[in-house]
Amino acid sequence: MSVTILVADDDREIRDVIHIYLRNEGYQVVEAEDGLQALDILQHEKIHLIILDIMMPNLDGIQACLKIREESSIPIIMLSAKEEYLDKITGLSTGADDYVTKPFNSLELIARVKAQLRRQSFNSHIPAPSSTEICIDDLVINKDKHTVTVRGKDVPLTPIEFSILALLASHRGQVFSIDRIYQGVWKDQTAYYSENTVMVHIRNIREKIEMIPREPQYLKTVWGVGYKIEK
Repeated sequence: MSVTILVADDDREIRDVIHIYLRNEGYQVVEAEDGLQALDILQHEKIHLIILDIMMPNLDGIQACLKIREESSIPIIMLSAKEEYLDKITGLSTGADDYVTKPFNSLELIARVKAQLRRQSFNSHIPAPSSTEICIDDLVINKDKHTVTVRGKDVPLTPIEFSILALLASHRGQVFSIDRIYQGVWKDQTAYYSENTVMVHIRNIREKIEMIPREPQYLKTVWGVGYKIEK
């Protein structure tokens, strides 16, 4: 099956570089100069992954990501010259699956693209689980419907956030290192990933499901080892 990737960036030179590397890997590439063009392309073409720059005219990457997430769980990799931790949190909180800062290593970007496509392919072939609901006190995770409720209220998680929470909840009592979480959710063992990416997703999950994120009831930290959900 041919894989088509949308590259949305207002810098033509960056689009050209990414285009060349993606085409060399056998991917089809569609380009957009801003968020509005990207949204229009998504309405008319089958896209399997989006590389989305944050700083663009007309409609920036953050707003475009929010719009996309209203209708689709397509993998999104944010691309930005900003390196501040808060910017990464903002990008991932809007629903992006990964975040790469400029200037970037082209091989690293390609590795992250492949990791997201593997995760998407893996998830699309997962058979329906025998038990679709996981109940942990007031936390209810429905793996079939991809829904989460806490204390009776719906919690909107991004696809990556849901996958991390479902992974830990399905193995209650087990401690997962950051590497193991990355391999289990992204379905990849590449060295090209940032520990901060996983940690930001963990932080976002806690902000959404915990009454006091700094004193988590569900998603516990095992210092120096990783994360777990208690039995």
